[in-house]
Amino acid sequence: MDKNSIIGFVLIAVIFIGFSLFQSRQMRKAAEQQAQLDSISRVETLERELAEAERTVALADSAMEQAAPRAIYKDSTLEAASRAEGGIVALENSKIKLEFTTKGAQPWSARIKDYKNYDSTELYLFKPGASEYSISVYTGEYIRTSDFVFEVAEQTDSTLVMRLPFAGGGYIEQKYTLHADSYRVDNLLSFVGMQDVIPRNVSVFDLDYNVMIPRMEKGYKNESQYSKLDYYFEGDKKPVEIGRGRNASRRVDSRLSWFAFQQQFFSAILRAPQQFASGELAVNFMPQDDPERNLMSCTAWMRGDLPAGGQGSIPFEFYFGPNHYRTLKDLGHKFEKIIPLGGWLVGWFTKYAIIPMFNFFHRFISSFGLIILLMTLVIKLVVFPLTYKSYASSAKMSALKPEIEKINAKFPHQDNQQEMMKKQQATMDLYKRAGVSPMGGCLPTLLTFPILWAMFRFFPASIELRQQSFLWCHDLSAYDSIVDFGTRVPLIGDHISLFALLMAVTMWLYSKMTMANQPAAAGDPNAASMRFMSVWMMPIMMFFICNNLSAALSYYYLLSQLISIVQTWAIRRSINKDEILAKVRASAGKPVQKSKWQQRLEEAQKMQEKMQREQQKRR
Repeated sequence: MDKNSIIGFVLIAVIFIGFSLFQSRQMRKAAEQQAQLDSISRVETLERELAEAERTVALADSAMEQAAPRAIYKDSTLEAASRAEGGIVALENSKIKLEFTTKGAQPWSARIKDYKNYDSTELYLFKPGASEYSISVYTGEYIRTSDFVFEVAEQTDSTLVMRLPFAGGGYIEQKYTLHADSYRVDNLLSFVGMQDVIPRNVSVFDLDYNVMIPRMEKGYKNESQYSKLDYYFEGDKKPVEIGRGRNASRRVDSRLSWFAFQQQFFSAILRAPQQFASGELAVNFMPQDDPERNLMSCTAWMRGDLPAGGQGSIPFEFYFGPNHYRTLKDLGHKFEKIIPLGGWLVGWFTKYAIIPMFNFFHRFISSFGLIILLMTLVIKLVVFPLTYKSYASSAKMSALKPEIEKINAKFPHQDNQQEMMKKQQATMDLYKRAGVSPMGGCLPTLLTFPILWAMFRFFPASIELRQQSFLWCHDLSAYDSIVDFGTRVPLIGDHISLFALLMAVTMWLYSKMTMANQPAAAGDPNAASMRFMSVWMMPIMMFFICNNLSAALSYYYLLSQLISIVQTWAIRRSINKDEILAKVRASAGKPVQKSKWQQRLEEAQKMQEKMQREQQKRR
């Protein structure tokens, strides 16, 4: 074998051995990778099996929990009461029907029988489930009565007693008593045999009262503006009010007697004869397009004094009914003060004149439109002796128009202060010689303003007018509409009220009538501005204001303007203009006794002339 053959065999052997070693290494790597994959697979399999086991255990635990739920309360009796199903129990008389739920021993709904909603559906002050009345107290653990189902211990036609027993002895009792033919409900909260349950250092309890009041009237704006929350301090002249169509809240850190959740015509009032120690109150109005047609949510978080030793009773009084002045006043406690009758002067006039007159006519007349007409006539007749002189003075001033024009022509320069002072003095001399009071025209407005304001407060708040029809109006307490736009228009709303429109037209006619013959200084911008405001702006503004208010209010203003037009026309017919002019011209050049106002005017004029002379000397 030659050398080359040997080298070839050696190379073949080396290549074979190298290939074998390489192939062995590749097989080991593949085996290792496969082992790793097998390990991962086994881990994933174990994880799946573990997860499945955990789910099985969880389902088992859930089933066990459903079979035996975890206890929330230490007291076993409370625990059972928290898991029980509540029921509905009713008390009813000729005025209202109240439903109570045993879940919390609290009012569930309040339907007022004698009234209907605007759409003729049953009127609920609060609908089923829209109220919460709960007592919270510490009994070794903090509890709320609304979380527990009470046992009905007693029920009659007028009385309902519900109790929440404790395993350690004693019970909390809620007793409700509905008075016959009344909107009043007495509530007696009692802690019986609780001295071993309530710790001695616990001296207060919390009362939470929440009510969602639905919409009941035709116009949202008018209803919300007259809806609010009131609260009263014992001994005060009137309650404090918050809200009036706006969200509001108030914290009260002193003792208070009662609070009221007040809709425009109906209220839920809660009074504590022993007074609340403190509290926080809030009212939140729902939007006009609320799908549930709710008006407002009212909330009271109150704190009261717990009976000594954890045993005793605490009385409360509910009122679920109309905001009728006499009904509320007969109950006492100044409940009637929630009705907005105005301040002391306007309120006094409303209480002792408007309301008695309204009630008197209502005894004999069923038509409220006719009653308002008679009231307007009576008021106009009563104030006529006081306003006659003013109307007559206004008529005499119109007769002096030719003489006023002569004075205006004599003093034409409006920018000359000295000339203007002489013009004013000449005008006052003319009025004095004619026996005219230049301020007489203001007197009727000053006299009638309290009456107008009293009517402005009285009609929208008078439940007697609610849903009472007259002519084309179906509800005198709400706006009347002859045109409905179907959508809201800025300033005017979604309708046009015919009573408001007629009122604005008669106001325009009356202003036109009174201003047409009023003498005015030629070129006087102030006089022109006042004339424009009186004739045009005031009627337009009053239309926009009254378009969304009570139709009875617009109707009263309409009647008042019409009667004023007739009175003014009659007085002017009785005034002889020729005699007045003859009297004035006959007294021309003669001295006239000057009034104090004229004397002060002349003194001011002389002072001004003196100052002008001194300024000219300095120059």
